[in-house]
Amino acid sequence: MLVHLQQYKHEEVQFDDNRTTGESQTADSIDRESEEYFGEDIDEFDIATWETVEHEGDPIQRRDVTITEATAVSVPEQSTDDDDPDLPGRTLQIRTGGDIEHLEQAVIVEVQDANPEESASGG
Repeated sequence: MLVHLQQYKHEEVQFDDNRTTGESQTADSIDRESEEYFGEDIDEFDIATWETVEHEGDPIQRRDVTITEATAVSVPEQSTDDDDPDLPGRTLQIRTGGDIEHLEQAVIVEVQDANPEESASGG
């Protein structure tokens, strides 16, 4: 199953930074290893660069996340301590094969069955 999400975080602004909405962060702040950011390796995630967007009058960071091999997507009933009420989204749980990944401050854009006829026939 294909899952397309948008993930949000607070902008990491430098005092002499004159960027405007839509400009990307510098390479040193976005080029992190997935283990450093998520706590584990997520090579199956197709993750794009963070971009600056406006939310309720303030600049925040947003990136698109596409997961191609998801088997289930869950939204926990209770918010987690990691959820930030000042940002869009909440923690989502994505199952990929035998693994379970959590993405904080994420919003579901689209979930699509890559092979709907196979699923309908029980195959």
